[in-house]
Amino acid sequence: MTSKPLPLAGTVYGVVMNDRVSVARLGAAAAEAPYKGAPRAPVLYIKPANTLAAEGAAVRLPQGEARVEVAATVGIVFGAPAARRTPADALETVAGYLLVADLSLPHASYYRPAIREKCFDGACPVAARVVPVAEAGTLAHLTLHTFFDGLPVAERTLADLLRDVPQLIADVSEFMTLHTGDVLLVGVEYQSPQAAPGTKVRIDGGALGALAFSIAEEAR
Repeated sequence: MTSKPLPLAGTVYGVVMNDRVSVARLGAAAAEAPYKGAPRAPVLYIKPANTLAAEGAAVRLPQGEARVEVAATVGIVFGAPAARRTPADALETVAGYLLVADLSLPHASYYRPAIREKCFDGACPVAARVVPVAEAGTLAHLTLHTFFDGLPVAERTLADLLRDVPQLIADVSEFMTLHTGDVLLVGVEYQSPQAAPGTKVRIDGGALGALAFSIAEEAR
């Protein structure tokens, strides 16, 4: 594959536990220590600049790793600062959306910073184009399809989000400012499909287009 230029240059924030499937898969573990209950606010993490990979990239896994979770999601790209927004005016700050693959090395614990697992080089492939809000339509009507080597391995609908886009922006911007160029991922499903080196990945996102990349052999 020939990689294309990155369409963004801001901080990428991820969100966990923002869909019903993930909450159901985590099950009773959410009530165990240390938190003893489901989160009451968005649980965020950062995909730093080294994780960004362009359309068509070959993502190399860290040495010694043989599998990687591939979670299809959508990034909210901000065209204006978002601070203390309400669900009614949150979309005024949004420039558009783009397909994102949030890659993670398999790990068991949700309760510690998974820096190595979520922040290795190339762990955030992004599509080549930001799709304007009007063109993208209602995200709740969107279904993401993930393919490994042309075969379907996952399907998720964004109607499953616990916080839709306006509510997510409102809840996050209540305590932090999202700046122009920043990207807020709507969330990833817990225990997403795992790919091995040599796998060609494609994510189809309807009105948002497609994102293709590959998983390469481990770095040397």
